[in-house]
Amino acid sequence: MDADVTILGSTGSIGTQALDVIRQLGPGFRVVGLSAGGNWESLAAQTADFGPAAVAIADPASADALKARLNGKVEVLEGEQGLVDLAERPDSNVVLSAIVGAAGLPATLAAVGCGKRVGLANKEALVMAGSLLMPLAKERGATLLPIDSEHSAIFQALQAGRPGEVHKIYLTASGGPFRTWSAAQMAEATLEDALNHPTWDMGPKITIDSATLMNKALEIIEACWLFDIEPSCVEVVVHPESIIHSMVEFRDGSLVAQLGSPDMRTPIQYALTYPDRTPACGRRLDVSSLRRMNFEPPDFERFGALSLGYKAAAAGGTAGAVLNAANEAAVQAFRDGAIRFSEIVTHTQAVCERHRVAKRPTLDDLIEADRWARHEVDAAVNTDRTGAAQER
Repeated sequence: MDADVTILGSTGSIGTQALDVIRQLGPGFRVVGLSAGGNWESLAAQTADFGPAAVAIADPASADALKARLNGKVEVLEGEQGLVDLAERPDSNVVLSAIVGAAGLPATLAAVGCGKRVGLANKEALVMAGSLLMPLAKERGATLLPIDSEHSAIFQALQAGRPGEVHKIYLTASGGPFRTWSAAQMAEATLEDALNHPTWDMGPKITIDSATLMNKALEIIEACWLFDIEPSCVEVVVHPESIIHSMVEFRDGSLVAQLGSPDMRTPIQYALTYPDRTPACGRRLDVSSLRRMNFEPPDFERFGALSLGYKAAAAGGTAGAVLNAANEAAVQAFRDGAIRFSEIVTHTQAVCERHRVAKRPTLDDLIEADRWARHEVDAAVNTDRTGAAQER
C-alpha cells in the first residue's frame, strides 16, 4: 500500500526508527506531518530531510525558534491543539502515535475520530481511554494497529484462528535490568542502573517502566482493550532473550508465537504496510544462532506493578488513567532524584488504592482522574522530602 504518514513524536525513539523505516520503504511512503515535544532542533533537521507539509511543536516556547529555522517554508502548529490539528489534517491517511505518556491521548483520539489508520505506539492512550477509543474507532471506521512489539506479535498470532477460539494470551517480558536482583538491591538501584536495559534500546521513561515491569502492567490493560479479552486470560511470562515477542494459545491447545530480533523497526514496518509484508527494514533473526530460550514466571513480590495492572484492567473506568498518571509522576520523581527506585511502585499503589473508580467516564472524567493522580503523587513526594529535610 501507499501511505501519507504523520508521525506524532517523531524525535523520540519510536519516531526516529519510524522515519528510518519510511526511508527504506521507498517512494510509496511519504511523510506529510511531524511533531515533537520541545526538541525543535531535531524536528527542524527531520523537516529538512523529509519535507512534510506541516509540523507541530507541543512546547509553545520552542515555536518561535522552529519558525525562524524553517523560515516560513513549512506550516508550524503549536501546543496541544497544534498536535490535534496535525493529526486531523486531511493530507495524511496514516498517523503513527509515538508520543510517550498521557500527552499523546488528545491527538490519538483526533486521528481515530477522522477514521484514519493509527499505528499505536502510545499504549497510554488505550490504558487511559480504551473505553472511549475503541468504540470511536468502530464508529468512525478507523484501523488501530499496535506497534508495541508484544501487541504486534499478538495481532499477528491471532490471524491463525478466530477470536472465539482464543484460550489465553501470553505477554512476554524481558524482565528488565533487575530480573535477578533482590528486593534489597532494587531498593538501592540508581537511575543509571534502571536505564541499563539488557536487550532493548528505548527512551528513558519506557526503559524505567521495563525495570519496574510497569510496562507489562500497562500492556495487560492495552491487550484487554485491543483484543477484547478478560484480564484473567492474559498471562505474563518472563523471557530474557526477547526473541518470542508474545504468544496466543487457542482452545485446541495450539500455541502460536511471533519471533524476531529485538528491533522495533519490525513492528513499525508491519503497522505501516499491513496487510502486506515487504522486505525487512529491521534486523533479521538468525535462527541458526539460537541455542536456548528461557521462560520463567514473574515475581509478583519484587515486581508489584503487575498486580496493579491486573487490578486496573479488572476495574475498568478511570482505574487505568489513575494507574498511568500516578506512575508517570512517580517515574519523573525518580528521574529527578526525589524518590528511590523502589518508591515508584509504592507511590503509584498508594494513589490507586485511594481512588474511587468511575465506571463510565467521559473524557473530562479521565482528564480529571489523570490530574488528580499526578497531584497526589507530587504531594506525597513533597511531603516525604519535607519530612526528610526536617529530620536532618
